[in-house]
Amino acid sequence: MAAITADDGVRLEYTQAGDPSGRPVVLLAGFKAPATSWRYQVGALTQAGFQVFSVDLRGHGSAEHPNAGVTMERRGQDMAQVLEALDLTDVLLVGGSMGGNTIWSYLSQFSADRIAGIAIVDQTPKMLNTADWPHGYYGFYESNADTYFAEEIPPTGHGTPIWKRGRRLLRLLKAMKDVDRTLTRGELALLNDHAKADWRPVIEGTDVPVLFVAGAESEHWPASHAAASAGLAPIGTSVIIPDDGHAANIEQPEAFNEILLDFAKSL
Repeated sequence: MAAITADDGVRLEYTQAGDPSGRPVVLLAGFKAPATSWRYQVGALTQAGFQVFSVDLRGHGSAEHPNAGVTMERRGQDMAQVLEALDLTDVLLVGGSMGGNTIWSYLSQFSADRIAGIAIVDQTPKMLNTADWPHGYYGFYESNADTYFAEEIPPTGHGTPIWKRGRRLLRLLKAMKDVDRTLTRGELALLNDHAKADWRPVIEGTDVPVLFVAGAESEHWPASHAAASAGLAPIGTSVIIPDDGHAANIEQPEAFNEILLDFAKSL
């Protein structure tokens, strides 16, 4: 992987593939997930003529793992520095899970001048369930907001049971085979920062096309978050992939790739 040094000295990493003259597509994985988890998308995108950048921001994959200071705000700043260092414009940003909300963090701090479009993969912009937003993380409410993610990512009892996933599970295990499942204190701090954020106002102010993709069988939240989020965006659309979980791009890559390529070609 190639490296970029952030303005505070932390090493970020990325891989580049495809036609250098093609529109750039930047892939951001979710919490604990490495850039290599996009393994099922890179080939499809490059074959369609796109230039693909799979990025590991701080604390993830092969990037540097600092002991502290990994916040959603800082991830947005890292994203800006990657785009600037590589001098990318007319970009399609694709964020899976927390990678999706990293895009909103970026746009809360910087303009969308470099961006042609955005695809958010199974990530609600507000994980906390409230009266005006019932599309958050299952079981996560104001009453338990300070304790729910204190030690782990709690199982929700939702989604397709592991033993029924078949090839979906095999793809997931292959894409995430090198990921350490234990959580450090710094990772828990990032998780809680992520969980308590509300990016809906950023979506409302984003004037580029945004696609929200949901897995119908997501373990984390109801698929209704996609249509609700699209309703906030000035130029928003949503798709639900049947028989798909939270890792929608990994568990059902063919269906996901068709949706993503249709959106990318429409920009």
